[in-house]
Amino acid sequence: MTKLHVAYGIKDREFTHQKDRSKRLNVSTLRFSALSLATAMSTLGLSQVACAELTWGDEETYQPETSYQSESYQQNTGYQQDNGVSSFTAAAIAADRGDVNALYGYEQQMSGGLFAMYPTYWRMNQDLNSQSSAAVSQFVRQYPDTVMAEKLVADFAETKAGSNDYASVRQVANLITNADASERCAVGLGFNNGGDTMRAMAAKSEVWLTTKKQPALCDQLAMEMNNNALISNQDRAARLKRMLRIGKTGDIMALSSRLGTPIAYSALSEIQLNPSSYFSRFGREPASQANQYLYLYALGRLADKSYREAAMQLDFDIKQDNQRSARLLNDDTRRYAYRIIGVKRMNYNTDDGFNVEAVDWFRNSLDEDFNFEEAEDYAQAAIRFSRWDDVVEAISKMDAETQKQSQWQYWLARAYEQSSNSSKRNTAKKMYQNIAKGNDYYGLMAKDKIGQRFDASRLGGNNLPNVSPADRARVMQDAHFARAFALYNADVSRAYANREWNWAVKQARDKRDDNLLIAAARQAYDMGWLDRAIYAIDNTNSVDSLALSHPMPHQDAVVRYSQSAGIDPAWAYGIMRQESRFVTSARSNVGASGLMQVMPDTAKYIARNLGETYSASRANSGDTNIRYGTWYMGDIFGKLSRQPVLATAGYNAGPNNAKRWQPEYGSLAADQYVETIAFPETRNYVKHVMENATIYSSLLGNGQPISQRMGTVPASY
Repeated sequence: MTKLHVAYGIKDREFTHQKDRSKRLNVSTLRFSALSLATAMSTLGLSQVACAELTWGDEETYQPETSYQSESYQQNTGYQQDNGVSSFTAAAIAADRGDVNALYGYEQQMSGGLFAMYPTYWRMNQDLNSQSSAAVSQFVRQYPDTVMAEKLVADFAETKAGSNDYASVRQVANLITNADASERCAVGLGFNNGGDTMRAMAAKSEVWLTTKKQPALCDQLAMEMNNNALISNQDRAARLKRMLRIGKTGDIMALSSRLGTPIAYSALSEIQLNPSSYFSRFGREPASQANQYLYLYALGRLADKSYREAAMQLDFDIKQDNQRSARLLNDDTRRYAYRIIGVKRMNYNTDDGFNVEAVDWFRNSLDEDFNFEEAEDYAQAAIRFSRWDDVVEAISKMDAETQKQSQWQYWLARAYEQSSNSSKRNTAKKMYQNIAKGNDYYGLMAKDKIGQRFDASRLGGNNLPNVSPADRARVMQDAHFARAFALYNADVSRAYANREWNWAVKQARDKRDDNLLIAAARQAYDMGWLDRAIYAIDNTNSVDSLALSHPMPHQDAVVRYSQSAGIDPAWAYGIMRQESRFVTSARSNVGASGLMQVMPDTAKYIARNLGETYSASRANSGDTNIRYGTWYMGDIFGKLSRQPVLATAGYNAGPNNAKRWQPEYGSLAADQYVETIAFPETRNYVKHVMENATIYSSLLGNGQPISQRMGTVPASY
């Protein structure tokens, strides 16, 4: 199974298909009674539950500066009575309406309890920019190692960086332990503007040559790094070429100025309005460095309009230039000009289909350094057309850590496997053996390459792990998991429970406490909180428990409706696990809902074909949603050559897109098709579904190797 390390920004990146509530909470619906909590805690196997809410005992800690003396927060002793969750919900309502005075009251009322940090967090978060770094640091000291302390300090750093208060950022930087990309850039900005140039450079690899969309603070950091003493002119030239390609005027002017070849805004503006005019006079311009830059900028703007026109222009200009006694386009400019059209061509694979010209353009750009996005584009183009030497070249242009990833190790092995050199073929076999140690998509593919068979029984099969009474008790002695379970059983936004759960998993994983993770996941599973049980196991480094990571709820319905639709139940489970993580009430931001995440228009189409009257509530219900989703899978399956990879791509991105990505002539190995799906989201989705389906097929007693399952993708004609 895939081992997904907890991502940066765990504080806010909970599973997106949540049981979301309205931002304005309703007191009557949010009340969590002592009786319901007692019932929930009994379900968790706790012996020390009376009809009480949860709180923690006293311990002397750093006290906050308030008008009252609060009891301190304690993480690991027994429970005592208070109004924990009910106070939490009432304080949340006060926070939602911006009632700071009420929040002060809840801080006193909830002091020493399991949720004591929340009213203080909500109060301070009302206006983060007005908070001092001392107050934020104090909050972190009072509630150490909690997700809300991490969230407050990280959000504070982002807010202060956004208002250019870099001194405040530096004062809290060392308290941030699990920063996401934007937060890392906030810290980088703080140090870049505080003289600690070395610490600022920690984010260079992420932001300096990136051309994909990134957080605003990362764009700002990259621009401000231009003045960092550790940035060389070689660094500046490399970034300048990328900025010329994508047309970021401010960066172009700043970088060219530091390189001693300033480019005026007026020159860029004129080219932006009419790049063809620049090309018409280029032959009369001097062979200056400024004109090398302007040529690349003009080609980028023409490529924005049409990569085909840009390719024709470049071909014409190089032919003309080769006839001159003194060339106007130097080798660096020619190489990066080909890079510009190669990257742009890869952006049009869905609209215009794939073409081997992209591989040729990237090859013409060799000897020019690659950023990751460019190297990935090159690799994908080469994979699509089985240009295995180019695959090797492209992977060699990635940084060392990226090359070690199973994805690129697999494709490097695939390339070596095609070689006429026996040594490279032997190397490929050894690489497959190493990759096959994992059970993710690439691990399963590698197993097939060396004749290994995935066996679910070796990973526990359908047997749930045994959990000792001591470990079960430890779960609720852990403040993080205790908060998560209490919030899950309360009628509040699932985002709160998920955030606490994700943080609890991270803390246990960092301590390598696998027994605690297994116990927590087992308790979540027993309660039906399957998405977090999956999250816990998927985020361990060494735990394999397929019964927890790949549960099979609604098995009778899934098998029955899958068979009725003429599809493999393992594939249906693979889709369901990826779509909703078995959250019945899951709803996406585009309106897809239910276990199978069926879109409303799709549900109407299904109902018509089944001769039923459409009902949104019925379509979203568990049984009907499974029936509709499996029927639609069968419908797409039939329309897309009964090819499961195509149908999976079609389920996510629409059947028409899946068709557009098919080869025009001949067939294509399914792994090559998947790796070159133009939408990154769909590409990763198909990999995960195929991985899931392979594992589920073994759990269902009809194991099918992933390569056999994926088959070959036929031509689109």
